[in-house]
Amino acid sequence: MYIRPFSVAAVVASVASGVWFFRAAPNQSGDLANSPAAAAEIQSAALYDTATSPRQGLVVEDEQFFVRELASARPITKSPEAQASVQHAMLTPDEATSRLRRLEESYDVPRGRGVLRYDIVQLPSNNPIEDDHSEKLVETSPSLTVPNSRTDTPATSDWMFWSVFDGHGGWTTSARLRQVLTSFVARELSSTYKSALTDPSLLSPSPASIDEAIKRGFIKCDHEIVNESVIKAQKANTKSAAAALLGPALSGSCALLSFYDSRSKDFRVACTGDSRAVLGRRNTNGTWTAQPLSEDQTGGTPSEMARLRAEHPGEPNVVSHGRILGNLEPSRAFGDAHYKWTEDVQDMVKKQWFGRSRLALLKTPPYVTAEPVVTTTKVQPEKGDFVVLATDGLWEMLTNEEVVGLVGKWLEENPISKKPVTVTPGSGSWTPSFLGSDSRRDGKGAGRAALPVNRPNEAAGTEGQRSNTIRRRQWGIAAGDERFVVEDKNAATHLVRNALGGRDRDMVCGLLALPSPYSRRYR
Repeated sequence: MYIRPFSVAAVVASVASGVWFFRAAPNQSGDLANSPAAAAEIQSAALYDTATSPRQGLVVEDEQFFVRELASARPITKSPEAQASVQHAMLTPDEATSRLRRLEESYDVPRGRGVLRYDIVQLPSNNPIEDDHSEKLVETSPSLTVPNSRTDTPATSDWMFWSVFDGHGGWTTSARLRQVLTSFVARELSSTYKSALTDPSLLSPSPASIDEAIKRGFIKCDHEIVNESVIKAQKANTKSAAAALLGPALSGSCALLSFYDSRSKDFRVACTGDSRAVLGRRNTNGTWTAQPLSEDQTGGTPSEMARLRAEHPGEPNVVSHGRILGNLEPSRAFGDAHYKWTEDVQDMVKKQWFGRSRLALLKTPPYVTAEPVVTTTKVQPEKGDFVVLATDGLWEMLTNEEVVGLVGKWLEENPISKKPVTVTPGSGSWTPSFLGSDSRRDGKGAGRAALPVNRPNEAAGTEGQRSNTIRRRQWGIAAGDERFVVEDKNAATHLVRNALGGRDRDMVCGLLALPSPYSRRYR
């Protein structure tokens, strides 16, 4: 089976999204020594046996996978766009396309265990962009799996993680999550899988215990960001150290993390905040159906409103106008310490370092939690499953059905080869064997036909998800599939182009020409 993930970024401050395509794969037992994943497989052979220290975690750098201390003491980094090349001018369609594709990346993963490829693109509205993303693949140690009963040899599994982080109030929280969140989750999963193997009656951990492991990883990561940072700043006792240590606590970020176990074929989505995951599944008639895998978590979500009011009785303004204490829209997030610290801590931080005044309605913190809601979906490769992960910006532009239909349309124009292909990361292009003949394209963007997707209740939306495409209405773009095009070989870029106007090149050029920070009001 193949999974194809794509991660996209563009938005109010940016949009982040991702797509996975599942395809039935041939049995593959060939030598991976010359593949990009070979070094990772060798390096990670004893990964979970050595990750016993509470300060150890999975690290992935330059396609090498290994264990070392978590990044607590290392600087949080982000690469801003080059200032020297910034200009404000009208864009031609070709210049708009170049801007859309400038930060796109494509990665091939020819392991035959689930992932065929993933695409990434970022379209910043801030400099540096407040959103971030992370993609990691690890072959587990044999000590984490039950021996195969037919061969009596240890079986291994690929653990695959893809995440998008929707930052707000600064870039440091999302950058921190890129560095460490997967490590926190992988360590908890490792412990859970090892514990299950001590019970002879179990072949694997229970679904509930896996969900709890992911939740513990999220909560421990946020505890380090919000609470341990204060302790470290007190020990350092300098304003310079406090500025560096408290940055991720003072800003905030939503997180949408997906975890795929190639052995069980279970695809889990852990959502903290208002980013969204949607599954596309092919029907017998060739159309696609959109199935949400997460619930938007905001002050306007009925289930979140009920939870907050139950946790904070006697506080009628715990949710006001769809926002926590009338200010913050996501009801779950990392960082955002001013919704979590006690009054005493906030007063101390303000007095000693760089804090701000307490929120006027603050009474019984914490009001915001990083604990995710976890869902599990059994992948059906025979139905061509794919998954889209995206921050809220994409869903303010396109409905679930439009996104799934656009990916389905992209697949019609770019048929998938069943053979893994070699792709140069960052090249933005794919080999002809993957994309098929260019004769399918008319040079102007194929596909004025309706999107191949079922739309039973598109206008009403899905329970737990906002249905309004507020940005499309803000821009005055009429609904209708005739506005969509297929012009890009990167599926992530394809989604962002159509979110910004698709066939309306003037709209695409105009939205891309808006300078930061004014552009944040529109994309």
